[in-house]
Amino acid sequence: MRINEEIRIREVRVTSATGEQLGIMPTREALRMAEEQHLDLVEVAPKAKPPVCRIMDFGKYRYEQQKREKEARKKQKVITIKEVKLRPHIEQHDFDVKLKNAVKFLGEGNKVKVTIMFRGRELSHPELGKEVLGRVAETLGDSVTIERGAKLEGKNMTMIVAPKVQKSSGKNKKQKQQQEAPATQGGNTHAEN
Repeated sequence: MRINEEIRIREVRVTSATGEQLGIMPTREALRMAEEQHLDLVEVAPKAKPPVCRIMDFGKYRYEQQKREKEARKKQKVITIKEVKLRPHIEQHDFDVKLKNAVKFLGEGNKVKVTIMFRGRELSHPELGKEVLGRVAETLGDSVTIERGAKLEGKNMTMIVAPKVQKSSGKNKKQKQQQEAPATQGGNTHAEN
């Protein structure tokens, strides 16, 4: 975005700070008009024929733009991948503790990478790792979606699970409105005469 002296085109279409069309004029004249109003001439549509420029307070415009971007970043949900590491011959109690951590991570809205670590001869029995990952998927049940199934990568077997997205349907909103409506109507019937 070019402003003031950076605009090197002969003629530009100019709009005022209020959005009013001032027409096509030489760039020097448009700059003079902006300076008289103690504002900047900002090129807003450089590809148009002729380019469109607006007379505005560029500092204020940049501040408001940064404020909007900051708000947008604040509303963004950052999803991270948490990892839970298991062994092929894991005991039930250890399995339950690791699964409890995975459920906590999923509850926070994060994805979980479940890793089975093989050592030595265990690598010749990948079916044991698949069995453990199957137990994890079965225990978590319908509350998760399996984004990537069991896959052997070197000495590790991994699976990625994500929390299921809860979509609020229009039916729920209608049901709430119908429940609220009789309550407000009922309150009016007991009015004193």
